[in-house]
Amino acid sequence: MATPVRASDTPFAAAVEQGKDYWWCSCGQSKNQPFCDGSHKTEGAFTPVKYTAADSATVYFCGCKASGNKPLCDGSHKQAV
Repeated sequence: MATPVRASDTPFAAAVEQGKDYWWCSCGQSKNQPFCDGSHKTEGAFTPVKYTAADSATVYFCGCKASGNKPLCDGSHKQAV
C-alpha cells in the first residue's frame, strides 16, 4: 500500500459553505492543500475524499494524512513523526 505525503504537521482551517462539496487531497501531493488538484493521478494509489458541509463554518481538514476521521483532523499530527 502506498503511503501519502505528510502535507502539514497541523490541520488546514477552511471556511466551508453548507451543502457544498469539497474534495480533500488524500495523497499529500496537491499544491492546493487541503483540496485535491489531481496530483493523485500521477501517484495512482490515491483518490480524493468527498466532504459535504453540513453547515457553513470553519472546519479543520487533516494535513498529516493520518487521521482516522478523514478528511477532518483527529489530532493524529500530534503523534511522533
